[in-house]
Amino acid sequence: MFNLSSIGRIATRYAAARARYRSERELLSLPIELRKDIGFPEIFDAQKSRCAAMSSAKVI
Repeated sequence: MFNLSSIGRIATRYAAARARYRSERELLSLPIELRKDIGFPEIFDAQKSRCAAMSSAKVI
């Protein structure tokens, strides 16, 4: 059964995911040369690999 703290955690995660998605979309709209200058492709790949590692880890 859901309680208010569970709903709050879900809302917080949703807001963080939306902000992350919005930031990525804005960065992807920049020219490739500018993205390379700020290191976006490397940062983006590192975050993807971290997310994949976290989702594959078992939580007890």
